Amino acid sequence: MNQITGRVDGIEGADLRGAVVRDADMSGASFREVALNGVRMRGVELAGADIDGYIYDLRINGVEVEPLVEAELNRRYPERALLQDRTLAGLRAALDAYDRMWEAAVERVASMPPGTVDVSVDDEWSFAQTLRHLVFCTDGWLRWGAQGQRDGVFWPAGVPHSGFAAGAPGLGIDLAAAPPYEEVLEVRRGRLREVREYLAAVSPEQAGSPAEPPPWMDQSEAFVAAQCVSVILSEEWQHHQFATRDLDLIDAGAAAST
Repeated sequence: MNQITGRVDGIEGADLRGAVVRDADMSGASFREVALNGVRMRGVELAGADIDGYIYDLRINGVEVEPLVEAELNRRYPERALLQDRTLAGLRAALDAYDRMWEAAVERVASMPPGTVDVSVDDEWSFAQTLRHLVFCTDGWLRWGAQGQRDGVFWPAGVPHSGFAAGAPGLGIDLAAAPPYEEVLEVRRGRLREVREYLAAVSPEQAGSPAEPPPWMDQSEAFVAAQCVSVILSEEWQHHQFATRDLDLIDAGAAAST
């Protein structure tokens, strides 16, 4: 059992499963790409924290948090509730809504100062990198997953999630790629057309047929084609939230400097 006491300036890539942290002050600490499954916290102070991630079965002071958060997010963002309808009609409706949301974001960033698309906030992906990541997701979940393609599946300038960066070159991904924003936007819009065309043509039987998830997923987990598209739409929603959050912060910073 690892026991952590005293001041620790940085921990990266460490296996801290089962670690015990006692009598520590972690105020202002940053956790990024960290698994906290099964963590137990007793006698803690948690004020002013900001958490983004995949959170379920979390109880705070005996109250299960997930249903409360889900209900509030759906109240704030009615488009988010579209993710719950996994029928073909529901998937088409979600794609239409998210396409409009992203086009509004593209128009917004076009009205901001030159270079905004490449600005990173708090080490998060820039707007352009986010679009490249969504291309990567569409290549994996639509082309590889739902359609079963294996040749020329991935755009070389796609941005993989950090947990798969080491395996991405094996799929033809160039981690050093830096395509111009105009190319990013063109490829991104092309991938959305592919999703739209797929949903327009696929039959209910085809949508329910088995599909192999992309290489970064657990291959023992069973998927059907419609689920693959649902993952794409979930990514569309989540990353739109992140991107607009960062654009708000960029705007706020610009306003504060004037």
